[in-house]
Amino acid sequence: MNKALSYILIFAGIQILATVLVNAVLQFSGHGELIDSPYKNIVAMIIFAMVTAFVFIKTGWAAPDSNYLMSRPWIVVSWSVIAAMGAVLPSMAFQEQMPELPNIVEEEMTAIINAHGGYFVVCLLVPLVEELVFRGAILRVLLQWKSSHPWSMIIISALLFSLIHMNPAQMPHAFIIGILLGWMYYRTRSIVPGVAFHWANNTIAVVLARLYPDPNIHLIDIFGTQRTVAAAVLFSLFILIPAIYQLHLWMKPLKK
Repeated sequence: MNKALSYILIFAGIQILATVLVNAVLQFSGHGELIDSPYKNIVAMIIFAMVTAFVFIKTGWAAPDSNYLMSRPWIVVSWSVIAAMGAVLPSMAFQEQMPELPNIVEEEMTAIINAHGGYFVVCLLVPLVEELVFRGAILRVLLQWKSSHPWSMIIISALLFSLIHMNPAQMPHAFIIGILLGWMYYRTRSIVPGVAFHWANNTIAVVLARLYPDPNIHLIDIFGTQRTVAAAVLFSLFILIPAIYQLHLWMKPLKK
């Protein structure tokens, strides 16, 4: 458990240091007006992601293994993407039933998403690094610590995953998705299915944010009536539940 907590602190520390470094460079170079630019945040996120990946791989805290990918797990990857597609509307509906939580990074994330390079960072780089750290390092050591209680460890890792987002509005979704991602890692001992799911989830979020830029949009605003919303959520569940079942059938650890 101590290792998992230290990994969280290192992950957060690198993120803070990357932002401070970029801000300092802009200030000392006489470009302080760019501190509020989305491109500053994109550069900071790229630095953070590259340094984090380097540190966690170099130290062996995360030990990515290409053997699973080389086994061509395309069925698992495909069902992971389909599961992500099916999870979006049920997750949104669930969040709408909860008390409204503050979205403290709303404007910042919207600017990043709409900026050039935003998709690369939010949908490709971030999913890879977060899976490397939260499943490939944190959940891995938690499962080693309490191998007889895998679901408890998956839930703990999902809780840590939701908290590190440091944005109350994102935490419920991150927690639920964190459980699913943890289960996928536990079954395969690989971050590959999780990266595929995470990429699809973030891509859908970016597409929705660009189609419906109003941050206060609700499902009824998209579908028109509560009956249509219920039908859309039910349809999504008919995608999500079979996808999870297929993942259950296909996900197996690679035989050494």
